[in-house]
Amino acid sequence: MNSDHEKPDILITGGTLLTMAPPGRIMDNPVIGIRDGKILFVQQGPPSLSRSMTAREIVDASGCIVMPGLVNVHSHLAMTCFRGLADDLPLMTWLNDHIFPAEAKFIDRKTVYAGAMLAIAEMILSGTTTFCDGYFFEGEVGRAAIATGMRGVIAQGFIDFPTPDRPGRSEQAAIAERFVERWRDRSPLVTPSLFCHSAYTCSPETLQTVKAAARRTGVSFQIHLAETREEVRLLRERYGRKPVQHLRDLDLLDENTIAAHCIWLGGEELDLLAEGRVKVAHDPESNMKLGAGVAPVPEMLRRGIDVGLGTDGCASNNDLDLFGEMGMAAKLHKVFSGDPTALPAERVVEMATIGGARVLGMADRIGSIAPGKEADIILVDIRKPHLTPLYHPFSHLVYAARGADVATSIIGGRIVMKDRCLLQIDLAAVMEEVRRIADRIREAGFHHKADPL
Repeated sequence: MNSDHEKPDILITGGTLLTMAPPGRIMDNPVIGIRDGKILFVQQGPPSLSRSMTAREIVDASGCIVMPGLVNVHSHLAMTCFRGLADDLPLMTWLNDHIFPAEAKFIDRKTVYAGAMLAIAEMILSGTTTFCDGYFFEGEVGRAAIATGMRGVIAQGFIDFPTPDRPGRSEQAAIAERFVERWRDRSPLVTPSLFCHSAYTCSPETLQTVKAAARRTGVSFQIHLAETREEVRLLRERYGRKPVQHLRDLDLLDENTIAAHCIWLGGEELDLLAEGRVKVAHDPESNMKLGAGVAPVPEMLRRGIDVGLGTDGCASNNDLDLFGEMGMAAKLHKVFSGDPTALPAERVVEMATIGGARVLGMADRIGSIAPGKEADIILVDIRKPHLTPLYHPFSHLVYAARGADVATSIIGGRIVMKDRCLLQIDLAAVMEEVRRIADRIREAGFHHKADPL
């Protein structure tokens, strides 16, 4: 029996464990001890081993796959308020005619907080335990993360036209640095970052100013990159360079840059990303829905580029279920390449866990289940018709499981969902608040209706 000194707060027993440390390791009938928010030990043994241990709370994982919580490396949480607002449109039309005008009119602190609360609820319910976000009024996203017990990277957004939280382009460096300092030590759950929307909405001066602030403060720098053919055309017209070449010329490519999408890249640009150790956020469902294209992810991985999975925002996806994203990523690259071995299931699960943690610079803390790491753990209930029988856990997670199969979620050693019940969020109240926001948007005539067939 364990001594009081070593007694865990939470004991997880039974099930099938995917440690992701190293990736591919599978353990039956594990016993996982959690103390003070961290993983205390991971052991394998007969049921008698767990019966000899005590803890404040014992979680029975029988019939479940136990695995690290999923890491969503690219999102815009507040855009849950725009879910389904403007669908079946090209990216530039979607942005310029619908999303940017809606943001200008409706995005404020209250809307961002409400949208973030709904997004966090959706993510916890579908197995995500860490998100990476970039938007306006990003401090409200941080407040929502703390209130719900969610782990998040929050990035203050910058763009070269007036935004809801910043009327002009003045004092960008000061605004960026104040944001980082305000959030650097606010909570162990929240990590600050900085985000420039893109190279076609931000001038070279803005990009360099914000990146310099990120370097001075030691945080990551996020940007949408090479998402569409139109972006490539615009940058070649303005600067005579492709998007990655343009960022190279501005000295923005390094290991603390997280580039989302990265679709329209040739071999030279992939080499530049690899040489700069740039991290990539792959958002397959958003890219497919907007008709943006297919990112060359298998080629990125062959070059040693760290790639994680993201959902993008609900206005372009339209959900935040990383299980769906895993399945879509694996199948998309198989059909696009004509190669059924492209992006195998185990590699996709790695991208959604420890790979995502590497993208965020947090692999020493999250993404795998090992002693000393943060206790961010989910239990996937496989006692269901669509998950029976079980031969290979990794392929089950990618090709058969859904976010709704996640039964329990633990973040930082705190149980935030148990038996599909959210413990920190009044979900009915959160949804009602977002419905009220949607009523205002609808009444103002911002709801795009697709042309009839």
